[in-house]
Amino acid sequence: MVDLTKHFKQGVAEVKSSAILNFAKYTSQYPDIVKFTVGEPDFNTPDHIKTAAIKGIVDNHSHYALSKGTPGLRKAVADFLARHYDMHYEPSEIIATNGATEAIYTVMSAIINPGDVMVLPTPIFPLYIADAALEKAEVVQIDTSQTSFKLTPDQLQAAVDEYGDRLRILVMNYPTNPTGVMYSQEELDALAAVIKDRPTFVLCDEIYSELNYEQEHASMAKSLRSQAIVLNGVSKSWAMTGYRIGIMAAPQEITDQLAKVHQFITTTEPTPMQDAAEEAFKNGDRDAREMKAAFKERRDYLYQALTETGFEVVKPQGAFYIWAKIPAGLNQKDTEFVYELADQAHVGVCAGSWFAKGGQGWLRFSYATALDEIKEGVSRIKKFVEENKNDGK
Repeated sequence: MVDLTKHFKQGVAEVKSSAILNFAKYTSQYPDIVKFTVGEPDFNTPDHIKTAAIKGIVDNHSHYALSKGTPGLRKAVADFLARHYDMHYEPSEIIATNGATEAIYTVMSAIINPGDVMVLPTPIFPLYIADAALEKAEVVQIDTSQTSFKLTPDQLQAAVDEYGDRLRILVMNYPTNPTGVMYSQEELDALAAVIKDRPTFVLCDEIYSELNYEQEHASMAKSLRSQAIVLNGVSKSWAMTGYRIGIMAAPQEITDQLAKVHQFITTTEPTPMQDAAEEAFKNGDRDAREMKAAFKERRDYLYQALTETGFEVVKPQGAFYIWAKIPAGLNQKDTEFVYELADQAHVGVCAGSWFAKGGQGWLRFSYATALDEIKEGVSRIKKFVEENKNDGK
């Protein structure tokens, strides 16, 4: 019998199952586990958004929508981007996707040829690396752990000098998962200047754009619109992860090419879910502000509590993650530490190594969970640290 597992696309062998999801499954064996793992808001979707989805069903919006998305949703997105961020796109330059996840895959599969180079600052969410591997790209990770977890123009210039016109995609995620770091517009302008007029796309993953605590949202698309593809969606800002609606925005000539790939990946997104997303983008400003206020309160508490417990903590400027270094005297192998913490304290956190170069010895805490749960988790962590200090390996 032929072993067909040997005949998959080459890149499939390089893709590993998600360490984050595997660990979340492992921790579920403990009924009282306090989870700081998965980045999913614990809020319910606002009622007026749910009503829009229900109305779509009642009104028989049960047929295929246009592949690029309903006209109402794409106009709502265009208005939202202009109103919130002074970013201007025509509805025809916007595509509704099956979450930001599909958008990332569509971009990779549309743009990358085997041997092309994708550059990304790390630590970073590992999804981009897996998608690029499937397209046989050369993935270049730039470790930013020594530059305040931000990509610098000098680092980017070094990549340009080394890879030249093979550098096809620069991935920029901000606010950043896992560190919560945000770039200023001036910093993004300086990065844009390095690759301006080069054959390089910029994938601007801005899914956390509404969750900025210290400054206005900045975007590399404002620095370099002609080369930028902006990703966003409703999952994080309106607690709609299950609705699976993301968006892509880019200049018309780029959107037209992406749309051809998108239509063969998903055809279109569920129409009632697009109705709900339209309502979020049109009338959900207050919802996002209220959630952000709650996240900020949680951030401030967790930052202070972990600092007092001996962690070196990067204070996040956005998103809902805290990036913390394992205290001295404890097991510094982060991929072992997280299992020890889960088994002994029943607390789940993510190992920094799961977020590529620069993550070794660090941990990611998601504070997208209730404040009372966070307080309970902190109490258990403090006890764990006291009992295990000086057992560093």
